[in-house]
Amino acid sequence: MSDKYKITDKTKAYFITLTIVDWIAIFIRKNQKFAIVNSLDYCCKNKGLTIFGYVLMPNHLHMICRADGALTLVEILRDFKGFTSKQIIHLIQEEPESRSEWILERFAKACVHLKRSQNYKVWQSGNQAKEIFSVKFFYEKLEYIHHNPVKDLIVSNPEDYIFSSARNYSESDNYLEIELADHKPLWLNKYY
Repeated sequence: MSDKYKITDKTKAYFITLTIVDWIAIFIRKNQKFAIVNSLDYCCKNKGLTIFGYVLMPNHLHMICRADGALTLVEILRDFKGFTSKQIIHLIQEEPESRSEWILERFAKACVHLKRSQNYKVWQSGNQAKEIFSVKFFYEKLEYIHHNPVKDLIVSNPEDYIFSSARNYSESDNYLEIELADHKPLWLNKYY
């Protein structure tokens, strides 16, 4: 198995992409979005996760992050994905929508090949991790993260998207405190 997208250095920051099974757009409802943001906040405050940038898109989450505590980044992400999987399923069952049955069927089908028995698989396996190896690479990925909702025509400006660290970098109200990088991202230059 390739080490290309694995977390190998416990001291480094990584650009992470966590994706929902079959790229199903789960994060279109406010309750699902807040479940993720609240879980990230918990991981930052209680598990040693440090986030430098993030964006929650309808079917995936991008982050630049590292582990700064007793747990490794792999362990934090494992716990995060396990906990949020249960939350997502619970919210789908408690607050049904027109796609609920179809979504649960897809998540159940994704478990068929798994060795251990479980009812639903919400997140794709792996963490699609790319080590942050330079300052330039860090800012390239931060720009990419912040422009994701603009590229997908969700908002016109990065700082307008509520579930993104672009709000932190533009000093706007936000729902998740992060560790700001030393320099402001390039897209902010139009304001300064």
